[in-house]
Amino acid sequence: MTTKAAELRQKDEAALKEEVKSLQKAHFGLRMQKATQQLSNTASLRATRRAIARAKTILAEKQAAK
Repeated sequence: MTTKAAELRQKDEAALKEEVKSLQKAHFGLRMQKATQQLSNTASLRATRRAIARAKTILAEKQAAK
């Protein structure tokens, strides 16, 4: 789940959109686990939130470069 910016920059826009969608789905699942007190590693919430932001930032850069 920890995707590096260099790996994300190699993907095209469609792949980045799919990456964002899958990360958001994973983040939702983690939030539900936290709400039901099943999440032991709460740091994973922060990691997924930042991974989403990283992917969205690179996607915005690619769209602006058009």
